[in-house]
Amino acid sequence: MKTEEAVKEYQCSGCVGGPYPECYRTEGGYGIGCRGHVAGTGVSFIGKIFLGMPTGFNRLGHYDDMKVIIYEDWDAEEIEFNKFNVPVWKHLDKHGNTLVRGLRPRINEPFVTIILGNHLDKIDCREISQEEINAMD
Repeated sequence: MKTEEAVKEYQCSGCVGGPYPECYRTEGGYGIGCRGHVAGTGVSFIGKIFLGMPTGFNRLGHYDDMKVIIYEDWDAEEIEFNKFNVPVWKHLDKHGNTLVRGLRPRINEPFVTIILGNHLDKIDCREISQEEINAMD
């Protein structure tokens, strides 16, 4: 999947900012994802969601300003899963990309990261199957 396709799939589908590429911004953040993305799709009794993401990776909870961080590949210098960025779940989605949901315990903040391509073997955390995602609905 190319950068443009990834931003459209995972961010633009539920964004209130506008269509790609008119509002696409990279400044002020990590990775290739749009830093201007604002989740705008709401679901009753759940709250805001990232529309292009599967259940379990799409919910913002109390963090309305949470951003999806997208990396082109594992070699990106910014990818750092450690004691400050703890991966909890990983999943290979239908596009063959690695989704990671985790926690920044020092600041009590969740995160969602997408790494284009299959990098499951490089991340030490619980792998969530499609069946488990389907059961979360």
